[in-house]
Amino acid sequence: MRFRSVRTVLVWALVAAATPAAAATAPAGPRPDCPRLSGNWYGDNRARLQRLIDTRGTCSRPPAGPGSAPWARNAPVAAFDWDNTVTKNDVTDATLAWILRHDRILRPARWKDTSAWLTDDADRALTTGCGTATPVGAPLPTSKGTRCADEILRIRETGRTMSGAPAFVGRWNHRRTVPQYAWVPQLLAGHTLAEVTSYARRARAEALAAPVGATRTVGTHTLPAYVRYYAQQRDLIRTLRRAGFEVYIVSAGSEPVTEVWSRGVGVDARHTIAIRSVLDRRGRMTTRNEGCGGVPATRGEVIPYIDGKRCWVNQEIYGVHGTAAWRRQDPRHRVALAAGDADTDVTFVGDATGAHLVLNRNKGELMCRAYDDADGRWLINPMFLGPLPRRPEPYPCATSAYNAADGGGKPVLRDDGSVVPDQNDSVH
Repeated sequence: MRFRSVRTVLVWALVAAATPAAAATAPAGPRPDCPRLSGNWYGDNRARLQRLIDTRGTCSRPPAGPGSAPWARNAPVAAFDWDNTVTKNDVTDATLAWILRHDRILRPARWKDTSAWLTDDADRALTTGCGTATPVGAPLPTSKGTRCADEILRIRETGRTMSGAPAFVGRWNHRRTVPQYAWVPQLLAGHTLAEVTSYARRARAEALAAPVGATRTVGTHTLPAYVRYYAQQRDLIRTLRRAGFEVYIVSAGSEPVTEVWSRGVGVDARHTIAIRSVLDRRGRMTTRNEGCGGVPATRGEVIPYIDGKRCWVNQEIYGVHGTAAWRRQDPRHRVALAAGDADTDVTFVGDATGAHLVLNRNKGELMCRAYDDADGRWLINPMFLGPLPRRPEPYPCATSAYNAADGGGKPVLRDDGSVVPDQNDSVH
């Protein structure tokens, strides 16, 4: 069990007592029929999550009346990243692999039309690899065209072509987007949401049926063939909902794909937030996605990524629009619990007022904040399936772990401006 100082324990207790929801709690303790968490968690994480459920949920307060939004009816909110937080392995990647194996990418007139930042090198690599024999708008034979599938997968994975040339160049805010994440729904331009949903369903069925640890070859790439829901996260979401929490998914994947998977934990489309493609007049996806925080629809400039996740939480859950959506809100307009596994989640997970749940995948900025535990509310858990070994060297929190908007690395700072010291990896 991870050692916690007396200061941290006292901070946790004081914060719980000081929150508006806890302060208004009259009962001495939760009712015996209150929903309870089960399953194996690291250290005291399950007990601490249960305490949050007991103090913020309906067990410690009378059910609120209906309202137009969670904050309007005082309903507590929990928000989860999806890939590698609720599931083991990435469901967007699993769907893309299925799409490539079944020839569902429609040939664009120009590959550079798929992204505002795609380089000439990437355009040439894709044109050469995928060929020009297929008519524009027709399905590319990626199941047999190894070079085409390879270029698409390598660009998605690394942002580089098979030859190692940069696939994206230009200026973008690195705390609001990453081009290869935005590129996946852009590759699906020309399809309807119903079509993409059907592809995701078939990919999901295959991934759940594949044995744990199974791989498959797409092009010449070896990819995970399986995805699993984490039983502990599924139970946590179920328990939160039974306790009166509104549970949302906030993902940097394609929204129709994420919606297929989120239904498996009882979260509907209205509570699933991901990259939302703009549709054309025929109802087909385009290379543009909806905007947030006063930024209009663009070709990928703003997606639910790092600070973009905060923006979408504020806008879609709490009704905060314009530039204010980029800022941390008051406690009444913030989630009680947030969970994530990567730097893309660090901002919205840090905004939670009750608990910041982190699955340790050795991601620098997120783990710096989690191990620093400045407010005593960070819960670190190894991955429930195939946990990573201990990171041998400390996280470079004091120098370069923060993902700066210009793409560089900077020191991670606390809210008071002090620098987070380098942190050792101890939960694995």
